[in-house]
Amino acid sequence: MRQDPTGTRRGFGFGGLRLWVLVLFAAYAGYYWFSNRTTDALTGEKVVIDKNISPQDEKALGLQAYQEILTQEQPLDPNSQIAQQVHEVAQRLIAKVPEVEDALASEHGMQAPHVEKSFDWAVNVLQSDQVNAFCLPGGKIAVYTGLVPVAQNADAMAVVLGHEISHALLRHGAQRLTEQKLEQIGQMAGAASGMDQNQMQAVMAVYGYGHALPYARKQETQADEMGLMLAAAACYNPREAIPLWQRMTEASGGSGQPEFASTHPNPGTRIQNLQALMPKALDYQSRFCKGAGSAAAAP
Repeated sequence: MRQDPTGTRRGFGFGGLRLWVLVLFAAYAGYYWFSNRTTDALTGEKVVIDKNISPQDEKALGLQAYQEILTQEQPLDPNSQIAQQVHEVAQRLIAKVPEVEDALASEHGMQAPHVEKSFDWAVNVLQSDQVNAFCLPGGKIAVYTGLVPVAQNADAMAVVLGHEISHALLRHGAQRLTEQKLEQIGQMAGAASGMDQNQMQAVMAVYGYGHALPYARKQETQADEMGLMLAAAACYNPREAIPLWQRMTEASGGSGQPEFASTHPNPGTRIQNLQALMPKALDYQSRFCKGAGSAAAAP
């Protein structure tokens, strides 16, 4: 093998070492990805969840985050009209979780995992102008008062809460933690191979636009579908999802990032997807709604 002017054998100098470092890290990342890959029973899609992250771990993290939020945001009196109405919507959705999970899993010939059996459900309405709501792993739910005038009615509120509850049921939190581990592996590989800051930023940008952001948008779409089925099964009107997202767009001023640069589908895409899901939602309503009727009163 010919010597270079520095006396270093070609293929085994710094450039060769960097390549081998990248190859070894890529091999480890590939092993980590494949060994933690499973099929989600509720969506039928392949997901990657670190086997060391249990639902109990997620629940503990969710509780910690919830307690921190409650020290920063002012919960409404649980006896207030808004809090009671939101609580009722949440309870009706929660009651339908086992049936909807079983139905979704059966569509893929699988058994539902029923992670909700370990949940300690709780619902709070927080005094804030934010047009938002969330459900953390473990079943801790919050609705910001800013969402109430945009939702306008209990049917739309059920669509929002169904979506948020679905994130927890689908273990999207654990999936995001796993994605963060993969990102850390990539960053360690870049640092060990001698990449400079600009090179690292370029690589992470490619990863973000090519994988991380599309993956996040897929999670939102999954939660939209399962949430719509939950709302329909709990006897809420799934058709209210369409005007809800029209109002959400108006509330945000109609502006936002292009879809390819966002963690969420744009409203137009979302509405199209929900319209396509409407026959399925109405079927779930027919199968699982047993006479409670639509709750169209404003929350």
